[in-house]
Amino acid sequence: ATFKGWMDIMYAAVDSREIEEQPQYEINLYMYIYFVIFIIFGAFFTLNLFIGVIIDNFNQQKKKMTIPLYFGGKDIFMTEEQKKYYNAMKKLGSKKPQKPIPRPSNKFQGKVFDFVTKQVFDITIMILICLNMVTMMVETDDQSELKTSVLYKINLVFIVIFTGECVLKMFALRYYYFTVGWNIFDFVVVILSILGIVLSDIIEKYFVSPTLFRVIRLARIGRVLRLIRGAKGIRTLLFALMMSLPALFNIGLLLFLVMFIYSIFGMSNFAYVKKESGIDDIFNFETFGNSIICLFQITTSAGWDGLLNPILNSGPPDCDPELENPGSSVKGDCGNPSIGIFFFCSYIIISFLIVVNMYIAIILENFNVATEESSEPLCEDDFEMFYETWEKFDPDATQFIAYSTLSDFVDTLQEPLKIPKPNKIKLVTMDLPMVAGDKIHCLDILFALTKEVLGDSGEMDALKATMEEKFMAANPSKVSYEPITTTLKRKHEEVCATKIQRAFRRYLLRRSVKQASYMYRHSKDEAALGLDAPETEGLIATKMQESYG
Repeated sequence: ATFKGWMDIMYAAVDSREIEEQPQYEINLYMYIYFVIFIIFGAFFTLNLFIGVIIDNFNQQKKKMTIPLYFGGKDIFMTEEQKKYYNAMKKLGSKKPQKPIPRPSNKFQGKVFDFVTKQVFDITIMILICLNMVTMMVETDDQSELKTSVLYKINLVFIVIFTGECVLKMFALRYYYFTVGWNIFDFVVVILSILGIVLSDIIEKYFVSPTLFRVIRLARIGRVLRLIRGAKGIRTLLFALMMSLPALFNIGLLLFLVMFIYSIFGMSNFAYVKKESGIDDIFNFETFGNSIICLFQITTSAGWDGLLNPILNSGPPDCDPELENPGSSVKGDCGNPSIGIFFFCSYIIISFLIVVNMYIAIILENFNVATEESSEPLCEDDFEMFYETWEKFDPDATQFIAYSTLSDFVDTLQEPLKIPKPNKIKLVTMDLPMVAGDKIHCLDILFALTKEVLGDSGEMDALKATMEEKFMAANPSKVSYEPITTTLKRKHEEVCATKIQRAFRRYLLRRSVKQASYMYRHSKDEAALGLDAPETEGLIATKMQESYG
C-alpha cells in the first residue's frame, strides 16, 4: 500500500510454486492480476479515500473554528453573496491609509527622489538582479582562471550597482528608507555582499562560503511580482504558501511530538538490534539523534522495510540472544517481531498517512481560498490601489478627504472601484456620512464603493459595524467621529436652500415692482411717501429712492 518494495514481492509471488518446491520463472502468472487489483483498489482507491477523509475532517474542523460570529454572537450560514461581502470587508478592514514619504525640499535631493521612486528604476534593478543570477548559473567547479577572473569582476560590478542603488535611496528617502521592509532587506544584502568580497578568505575559512551572500541577493527578485500584473498566478501561489505557514508550523510541532515519543520507544526496544540491512552506524536506534533520523526516513515511506528486517530477527541463526553489549546489562542483538510490526505500522499510519497528509490538506485549503479570493470581484490588489490613490488626496494620512474632492478621487481610481465623471449624482445617492468640515472618512467611501461593485444586501450592516470596530481598533490614535450629515441630506439641504433663495428673490422682485409702482404714484409728494406707506414698504421705498433717486 505504501509502494515500498512491492515489485520484489510481486516477482517472488509470480515465481512461487507449491510448498517445498523451488521457484520457477513466471510459473504463477495470475499473481500479476492479484497485485494489479490490490494496487488499484488498495492503494489508488482505498488509501486515497483514507487521505480524503482526513482532509475533509480537517477542513470541517477548521471551518468550525473560523466561522464568524455575528448578530449577537450566533453562528449564521452565509450565502455565497454574503461570503463575498465578508471576504471583501475582511480585506478592507485589515488596511488603513499610509502617509507617503514626503518629497525632499532640496532641489537636487528631490530630483534623486523622483528618479529612485519611478517604476522604471525598480524594473531596471530587477533586470540587473536576473542578470546577476545568470552569472551565478554559469559558474562551474572546473572553470579556468580567466573565467573565474571575469566572473569575479562582473560580480564586483553588480555589487557596485546595488550599493549605488542603496546609497541613492538612502540619500533621497532619508530616514524613511528604513521604514520599508524591502529597503532594510536590500541594505542587509548589500552589507553582506560587501563583507563577502572584503572578508571572503576569513568567512570561507571559519564561517560559510561567500557565494551564499550572492544567493541571498536573488531573493530580491520576489519584489518584481508586485510590479508585474502578469504574475498574478505566481502571487496567488505565494499567498497560499504564506497563509499556510502558521498551520504548517503547528503540524510540524505535532509531527515532532510524535517522532519524539516513538524515538524514545525505539531506543528502549531496538537499541541493540543487529546492524544489517537498513540498520547501520547512522540509521539505528542507539541514540536519540539517530532514532529521529530513522523516523524521518520512515515518515517519507522510504527504506522503512530495510529498518524493519533486522527487528524481525528473533533468534539464531539470524541473531545471537546471548551477545554481550558493552556498557549495558542488556544481552543479545535480536529484535522483537510483534513490537516491531506494531511500532512501524502504527508510526506509518500516524505520520505518513495522517500527519503528513495534513500538510497537503492545509496547502490545498489555502490554495483554494487564495484562488477564490483572486477570482472574486474585489481582490487584494483593488484595495491596495484604493489606498495608493488615497495617499495622493490625503498626504497627511488623516483618513479624511474633503467632499469637494470626492468626485476627482473616485474618477482617479481604477476599475472596478472607479466611478467615472460625471459622477456627482451617483455619489449623492450613495448617502455617504459626512463629519464637521464637509469631510468624508476613507472607510465610508470604501464601503460604498464595495457595495456598488458587489450589489446591495440587507444583512451587511452587521458586517459593516464589525469591520468598523476592527478598523478603529487597528487605529488607536484615531478618535471616533460622529457624522453630522450625509451626502444625500446635504443635497436635500442644498436643494431646499436653493428653492428658498429663489422664492425669496421672487418675493423681493415682486416687492421691488410694487415699491416702484408705489414711488411712481407718490413721487410728487415725498412727505406722503414716508407717512402713508406701510412700515416695511416705506423703508424699502426710502432705500430705493436713496439709491436710484
